[in-house]
Amino acid sequence: MTTAKIEPFAVEQWMDAYDGTAKYNIAETCAASISLADLKMFSEDKTSEIFDSSTKLTYGAIRGSQKLRSNLSSLYSSKAVSPVHTENILITPGAIAANFLVLYSLIGKGDHVICHYPTYQQLYSVPVSLGAEVSLWEAQGNNKWQLAITELKALIQPNTKMIILNNPNNPTGAIIPKPLIEQIVDVAQEYDIILLSDEVYRPLFHSISPMDPNFPPSVMSMTYPKAIATGSLSKAYALAGIRVGWIASRSCEIIDACARARDYTTISVSHLDDQVASFALSPNCIHKLLGRNIELAKTNLEILNSFIEQHRWACGWTKPIAGSTAFVKFSKAGRKVDDVSLCRVLQEQTGVMFCPGSECFGRGKDFRGYVRIGFVCETMVLSKGLEQLRMFMKESYRDLPVVDEL
Repeated sequence: MTTAKIEPFAVEQWMDAYDGTAKYNIAETCAASISLADLKMFSEDKTSEIFDSSTKLTYGAIRGSQKLRSNLSSLYSSKAVSPVHTENILITPGAIAANFLVLYSLIGKGDHVICHYPTYQQLYSVPVSLGAEVSLWEAQGNNKWQLAITELKALIQPNTKMIILNNPNNPTGAIIPKPLIEQIVDVAQEYDIILLSDEVYRPLFHSISPMDPNFPPSVMSMTYPKAIATGSLSKAYALAGIRVGWIASRSCEIIDACARARDYTTISVSHLDDQVASFALSPNCIHKLLGRNIELAKTNLEILNSFIEQHRWACGWTKPIAGSTAFVKFSKAGRKVDDVSLCRVLQEQTGVMFCPGSECFGRGKDFRGYVRIGFVCETMVLSKGLEQLRMFMKESYRDLPVVDEL
């Protein structure tokens, strides 16, 4: 018997190694977490309870409670050409489980996958571990991290099984605009390719209006049956601790395949987590909860923007449009700073935690000089962390090594 091989998950290993010693964690990508007491305060119905304490703690509804899936169905259907039904949604333990189940269920040896890049490593390393060939569809940092549809078409092979998107994008905070999403769907439909869109940072749109013609819809708002969206309560909803995510697809065949695979892993989501998620996504709660997180993102983004503008001699970026992350490039006299050294030395000296772009998102070679900043933390944490970074830039930045271009 052969053992499956999978690349170490660089960003998660970095977070695990450095999170415990961080004083100012501005690498975290969730909107600043809330408590159950906070969540109840966001509800317009002050008489409602998050938990029904009389509920027996069985496995619960295997595919997710009707209430939770109905709330998600309503959210997707409100912007869709046609309704998204509850049977088109499968509840999972976070979006990371959702993505894994989709890939494990639908991708195998001999398949070809095209993946948006840079992105969360899971989206391209898991297909490789399953025996697929992966081509990276690279967003261009010198063009606001946008993708080119001509490059997508050039990457398609006869055995291309899936196109994977991450929208809004981690780590850049860029979006795939509506006209391009429509083109991608058309290409997927023309070649009969499954389209997976990791939408875990949706709907944290802090710098674009829903009225903007580029405002990105979910792939579930379209009618392509082979489109799949994954999401969770972790990022935009500030509830990472309940571990609830989902898979949505208009194809019941795809949902059934993922459900069969999940029988071998988690079976169901915690009854208690399901109830918290149902409460958070209810019409009485979701608007104030999202409003809090979007306002936090706007406030903190301006603080980060002010810092970068004051340090243009060393910092460069494309200002993020959505999500909770920014990808910032550090340089000295036109040469890229060693981002891994920067992150290690910065945390050792100040307690400020970033994620290095090359190690966590660039396979050790791409995106040198970049760091990912998670800026939708508590405003005080961001402000104090950037003040520490400001002092570091004055006192220690000049001693950092630069990298030689390959």
